[in-house]
Amino acid sequence: MTEITRNIGLSLGADICWPACYENIMRRLDLRIPHDGQTLRFNVERVMIEPYDLRQTCKYDVVIDRLTHWYHTSREWIKKAIVMDGLYVFNNPWAVQSMEKHTSYCAMMRLGMPIPTTWMVPPKEYEPNPDLQPTLARYAKLFDVGRLGPKLGFPLFVKPYDGGGWRSVTKCDDEAKLRQAYEESGKTVMHVQAGVAPFDRFVRCIGFGPQVRSVLYDPDAPLHDRYTMERDIASAGEMEHLRKITLTINAFFGWEFNSCESLRRHGVWHPIDFANPCPDSQVTSLHYHFPWLVKAYIKWSVFCAATKRKMRQTLDWEPFYEIAAGSGSFEEKLDQYAAIAEQRFESARFEEFCHQHLPHLDEVANEFFATEDAKTAVRQKVTALFPAHEIEQFTELFVNRIQEWRRVEGA
Repeated sequence: MTEITRNIGLSLGADICWPACYENIMRRLDLRIPHDGQTLRFNVERVMIEPYDLRQTCKYDVVIDRLTHWYHTSREWIKKAIVMDGLYVFNNPWAVQSMEKHTSYCAMMRLGMPIPTTWMVPPKEYEPNPDLQPTLARYAKLFDVGRLGPKLGFPLFVKPYDGGGWRSVTKCDDEAKLRQAYEESGKTVMHVQAGVAPFDRFVRCIGFGPQVRSVLYDPDAPLHDRYTMERDIASAGEMEHLRKITLTINAFFGWEFNSCESLRRHGVWHPIDFANPCPDSQVTSLHYHFPWLVKAYIKWSVFCAATKRKMRQTLDWEPFYEIAAGSGSFEEKLDQYAAIAEQRFESARFEEFCHQHLPHLDEVANEFFATEDAKTAVRQKVTALFPAHEIEQFTELFVNRIQEWRRVEGA
């Protein structure tokens, strides 16, 4: 049979470990997928940054994008390739660029999700602008940020409206801390958000297409221990609820690779942070969960490349809003939201594809993560982040946790 090559591009920044593992496992899989009387092969390469003609064709069928959220040259190349060449990309770059945490809160509030009460406050300082003083003199109301304390209760959180890797997030336990956080916020537009306290569970769900992994999360632990290895983190019904929340958010915003954080208080799950369309993929934080993520990368990218999945360039929110405006409980509406997400992610087709064409992935991945190549990928990432005297210690820690995954989940 004639062979056709599907090209998968990796658009990378500081990523080290997962691309090395992804490439190695893809070589070991050596995929040959029958398709319309032909055989599909897969080529993986790293996307370079260089000048380009806007009419220059794109060789890739799928690009896994790790730069769009901050590196503008790659963002604009990806936009061009989607519009001009029909490229498929994780994630929708227009949604990543424009849908910050503020928009995501508002949209999910409209869908009925129990988002904590959130206020936006004008910045403490401003960039110089000829129109600034007349504008503020005419229209800016004086306000006392301290008065939000009694409205929202303590603890509350002051954080940038657009988020960004825990940047400038301050937990405020009293009015003095709230005032200090605002005084120190500078030119950043901030949210003041009610805390979900006390909570008894903090779960972070990683969504990749129709794949969702829920992990008990400890934000107070060192980075390498925040993703815990606890397995029985919630009831089956709660896990399904969190899966539907994650799929709904991801399908709504066109973020098929995204993470969602939720806190449980008095039996109710409150989504608190879910505009994360370039979630952490590093072994130094994911450790035990890292092999699952690498496999999720492979499954979804191969599926999208093989099936020539069409990029959804525009966001269609109306079906969600129609459900939100209807009658019924939130759980009933969530079922309907999730059904839209399952349809948009082609969940059934994806599962059948993996069953038919990737049945050996589990075995190949399990074998790979026992190799010296896998350990080298871990060590390289550790070397990039840790001081020299801690490299061997943490390399062994992460490798041992991966071996625990092999023992528990990889067989």
